[in-house]
This record gives sequence, structure tokens and C-alpha cells, in this order.
Amino acid sequence: MLFHKHLLSASLLFICCTLHASVNFDGKASCQSESLLLTTDFESARVNDCKINGNHVSISIKPENKPINDSPWYAFKLEAKTASEVTVRVKYYGGKHRYHPKASVDGVNWTALPYRIKNGDLVFQVTLGDTPLLVAGQEIVSNHAYENWMQNIKTRFELTSVSLGQSVQGRAITALLSKGQSDKYLLVIGRQHPPEITGALAYFPFSETLLENSTFRQHYNIVFVPNINPDGVALGHWRHNVNGVDLNRDWKHFKQPETAAIKQYLDTIVKRGGKIIYGVDFHSTHHDVFYTMPQGKGLTPDDTTVNWLERLALAEPNFTVLDKPGHNPGRGVFKQWLSDTYGVHAITYEMGDNTNRKVIKQVAISAANTLSETLLNQSKTAK
Repeated sequence: MLFHKHLLSASLLFICCTLHASVNFDGKASCQSESLLLTTDFESARVNDCKINGNHVSISIKPENKPINDSPWYAFKLEAKTASEVTVRVKYYGGKHRYHPKASVDGVNWTALPYRIKNGDLVFQVTLGDTPLLVAGQEIVSNHAYENWMQNIKTRFELTSVSLGQSVQGRAITALLSKGQSDKYLLVIGRQHPPEITGALAYFPFSETLLENSTFRQHYNIVFVPNINPDGVALGHWRHNVNGVDLNRDWKHFKQPETAAIKQYLDTIVKRGGKIIYGVDFHSTHHDVFYTMPQGKGLTPDDTTVNWLERLALAEPNFTVLDKPGHNPGRGVFKQWLSDTYGVHAITYEMGDNTNRKVIKQVAISAANTLSETLLNQSKTAK
């Protein structure tokens, strides 16, 4: 899959025997003994403290700041001088276990690891061989992976790259634009919350499926902003941007550069005569759910999302399409702001943390096809 390739690799070198951890300015740690080495010098890594005692590795995971959503993220690399069985214990501070451990030797193929929760700590074993082992709560989708995916589809579908602005730490906030013969714009965004990987795994096939529909692309412009929080992604944050703010609560005052950049771009589109007609925001949670805007709130057309999700349920009879309407004006959530501002529907598309990856991809493809059918039919009806 495109989204797994080109993950940033860490250079792992053995240093002299020690049982202590070194922690740098961004909270990442490394530790080593005569036989084991743990490192976090790669994108999306997170270990706040670590100790090695024989073949036992103890890790501490802490949030970037508090209060925060209970989503402890961890990612690190382990290497051994000789093949060995290693026990890893992860202790969470400020949160409870959410993401089950996975391992990879190449950053592409991931294997779920057996684990147990003991006194609130995550405990599991890994077998180390000649190759360093990457361990994380979910598959890693780094900033570099996004850059490669965006370059791929930009070339493949002849899209326009739009520089929206920069994150707090100066990383690019980039959009890709599919321009059709229309004044209507669909907005597809993602990765407001760094650990929510299953949302990213749905985002990529969903977007590519939309782009493969030439009829839809002719009648609708599509703006893709797949990676809104690149600082949080790079630093392995649980939830927030570098300023300690949940970006999906900033769609009101726009105090953060990441959300402000997107708002400014949409303002420009509207000033030039464009019409924002729908928005999809990809996330992850404990189960599959679609958070929607309720009917009867004056949005136009009133039944857009209902019609879409009904089509999706028919297309995927073995998948439960759970629709949870909610109206929370002023909360600063993307879907609410888009609806309040433009009078249109928007949806928070959530995939479960542990949903089968093949199901995520299949549902995303069907979701894109049924959304395009719904919007195209809506256009015909309007005429």
C-alpha cells in the first residue's frame, strides 16, 4: 500500500554499556545495555523514559500536555546484539491503554503482538534477530509517507499543489486540488489527531477512488488536505499540536496556524465565486461511526448525508453503518463549523482502532463511490 512505503528509517548504533535513558528536548528517549538498544530517532516515535534490565525493557509514556484525550501513543525501535526474547512493559501516565502493540521489520508489513494488561501497564514479548524491530501502537504513517503519497497522486491524477501555510514548527500545510468545470467544492481533510491511524488508512483509498471518477471530477472540485497536524505526527503526540491545542476544537477562533491556513484558503475560494458544498474529516476511535449533522437544521440539501449513508449501507451489507447525528454550535469542531459557516452538511468519518484493515479499505472505496453518486444525483435533481 502506498501509505506504508518510504517510512523514515532510524540509524541504530550500539554504544557502550549503560542502563540509563537519555531524553532530548522534545521528550524522546533512548537507552542501551550491553545487549539491547532502544531508539526513538525517527518520525512519530514516542518514549518519554526507558530502562533496560537484562532482557526486560521498561518504558514510560506521557502526554504532550494536560488535559488531553485518553490516547497514549508509543513507537520505538529495538535492536539486539544476538537473537533474544525480550519482555517490554509500557507504563502510561495521564491515560489508559488504547493502542495494541504491532511490530514491523520493514515499516511496511505489520504484525499484531500478543499482549496483556497488568496493573494498568501494557506487557508483551518480542523476538529480536539480526534486523532492528519497529514497535508501535498502530502502523506508522509519517509526514514523509504523506509527502510521497501526495506526490504520487499529484502526478497520477494531474492535481495542483497548493501551499496553505505552515504549522507551528514551520512544516508545510499542503493541499491538493482537483479542478473541474464547476463552482462546487468538496473538502476532504485528515490527521488532526496524530495517533488516529485508521482514519488515515481510510483517507487514502477514499481519496483515490474519488479521483478515479472522471465524471465526478468534472462536476465537482475536490480539495484534499490529508495531514493537518504534521508537528504532532512528527513528535508522536497523543492528540494536540505543538501549542498543546486540540485542532478539532479550534474551528471557531482559529488561533492555531494549521486551522487558520485552511480557513483562509476556503475564504479565498468563496471570494472567487466558489461554493463549499460538503466536508469529510477522517478520524479514529474505538469503533466505526459516522458523526453527522442532523436533519432539520436548515442545511441544504437537508438529506445529503442520510442519502449517502443509506447508499453505503446497501453497498456494504456486512458493515454496520452507524450514523450519530449531533449539533454542537460553537464547540470548534470542523464539521460543525463548516455547517454553520456554509449551510451545508459535513461528516466526521471515524474508523475503529482495531477494525480489519481490509475492511477499512473496502468501506472507504464504497464510501467514495456512494458519496460521488449521491452528490451527482443531487446535482441532477437541482436542475
